[in-house]
Amino acid sequence: MSVLFSYKAIDAAGRNVFGRADAANLLELEQRVRRMGLDLIVGFPARGKGAGAAVRRPDLIQFCFHLEQLIAAGISILEALADLRDSTENQRLRAVIGAVADGVEGGQSLSQALAEQPEAFGKVFVGLVRVGEQTGKLPEVLKSLAAQMKWEDELAAQTRRVMMYPLFVGAIVGLVTVFLMIYLVPQMTGFLRSVGQDIPLQTRILIRVSALFVDFWWLIAAAPFVGWFGVKAAARADPAIAHALDRCTLALPLVGPILRKIVLSRFASSFALMYASGITVLDAIRASEELVGNRPLAAALRNAGQSIAEGKTIAAAFDDTGLFPPLVVRMLRVGENTGALDTALANVGYFYDRDVREAIGRLQAMIEPALTLVLGAILGWVMLAVLGPVYDSIAKLRF
Repeated sequence: MSVLFSYKAIDAAGRNVFGRADAANLLELEQRVRRMGLDLIVGFPARGKGAGAAVRRPDLIQFCFHLEQLIAAGISILEALADLRDSTENQRLRAVIGAVADGVEGGQSLSQALAEQPEAFGKVFVGLVRVGEQTGKLPEVLKSLAAQMKWEDELAAQTRRVMMYPLFVGAIVGLVTVFLMIYLVPQMTGFLRSVGQDIPLQTRILIRVSALFVDFWWLIAAAPFVGWFGVKAAARADPAIAHALDRCTLALPLVGPILRKIVLSRFASSFALMYASGITVLDAIRASEELVGNRPLAAALRNAGQSIAEGKTIAAAFDDTGLFPPLVVRMLRVGENTGALDTALANVGYFYDRDVREAIGRLQAMIEPALTLVLGAILGWVMLAVLGPVYDSIAKLRF
C-alpha cells in the first residue's frame, strides 16, 4: 500500500527541491526521487492525496502539447512520460509527471494515473483523456485540450483586464483623495478658521471628512480588506451567501454582462470539446456545471440538463434558461437538426468571445474618462470649499 510522502531533495545544481510523491516506503521514495534526477535528503509521511502540486495552466498546455507530439510519433505513453519528466525544468510539474509515470508503470491507464493527481488535473481533463483512450483518439484529444487551455488562458487575461484596470485607476483616485484629506486640508483648516468669516456648509463638511480620515485612517485603510475577506469567509460558510454573491456579480452595471458572456463563452467552448470527443450531452452539461464558476449559471445548466433528460431538445432547454440570446439558440437548433452540434457550439463560443473582446474595449474606453470626472469632482469640491471662504474674506476687505 502506497503512502503519500513529503520530501526534501537536492538537484544537480545543488538547489533544494520540495515535493510530494506516493511510495510504499522510504526506499521506494528514494528510487522515485532519483528517477527525477534528484537526491533525497529527507522524507516523511504527509496528509492529502497525489503529488500535492498545483500546476499552472501554461505548464499543462506544454504538457499536453509535448505528450501529444510524442504519442503521435509512435512513442509509448510510459516512455513519453519519462521523457517529459526528465526534460522539464519545473519541479512541481516534474513531481506530478513522475507520479503519473509511476502509476502507468504500475499498470494504471493514463487517465487513472492522472486522476490520482486531482490538484493538477481536473475531472474534465481526466474524463476527456479517458474518452480519448477508449476511442483511440488520445493524440487528438490532447491537441484539443492544449488548444482549449490556450483559449482559457487568453480568456482569463481578458477577465483580469476587466477587473484590474478599474481597480488600478480607482486606487489612484483613492490615494489622491487620502492625500488631500490627510495632508492638504488639515494644513488649510487653521487658516480658514483664522479668517474670521462664517465657514460655509461645504467647507464644514470637508473639515469633518478630513478629521475622520486623520483620526480613523487605519480603519478606513483596513475596511476594504476586512470586507473582502469577511465576504469570502461568509461565502465559504454559507452556500446561500455564495449563491447571492454570484448573482450580484452578474447584476453589476457594465461589468456584470461582460462576466456573464465570459462564463458562457467558456461553457460553450468546453461543451463543444467534450461533445466532439465523444462525451454524451448530459455528461458534458454535468461537467460544465463545475467549469462555469458561477452558481446561478450552474443551476441554470443543471435545469437545462434535467429538461433534456425529460425529452426536450437541446435548443429548447437552453432557451428556457434565459441565458442565451435568440441568435445562439437558433445556432444550437440548426446544429442539432444537422447533426453538427459540436460545430454549432464552437460557433457559440466564437460569438461570445468576439462579443467579450468588443465589450472589454468599450468598457475600457468608458472607465478612464469616468474616473477622471470623479477625480475632477473631488478636486473641485476641495478647491471650492477651501478657496470659497478665502475669496469671501478678500472681497470684504476695504482699502
